[in-house]
Amino acid sequence: MARDEITVNLPVQDVTESIETIAITKQSVTVANGIKVKDAWDNKNNSLVIIIEPTTAAAVTFKAGDAYPNSMLGDLVVTPTNSKPNVYLIDDIARFQTKDGALLIDFGSSFVGTIYAVAKRAGIKPVV
Repeated sequence: MARDEITVNLPVQDVTESIETIAITKQSVTVANGIKVKDAWDNKNNSLVIIIEPTTAAAVTFKAGDAYPNSMLGDLVVTPTNSKPNVYLIDDIARFQTKDGALLIDFGSSFVGTIYAVAKRAGIKPVV
């Protein structure tokens, strides 16, 4: 399956160093392709948030990754609320992490909606 890819949005700290902001571009979901969240874990630990906004809700499957032993827990199937942003904060990274650092998500056949991901930047603030 050739998955559609999204990248994690990393907000940028403002000059006051009090808040971080970013404008989000939502990705429409193509059910047949599923989603690959590229470099899903290249951010501050336990800060990855996946936002799924269905106009027609159906089951969403967070695919088990390659990391033993947590991947043995298997896929996680959730059913988002229709016509609302549904926020999924990923707590168990090892359950879903693939060898290439991605997170894979599949969608039920009747799903229609959008997806995006946000996380806190990790490491030293880049110089611009």
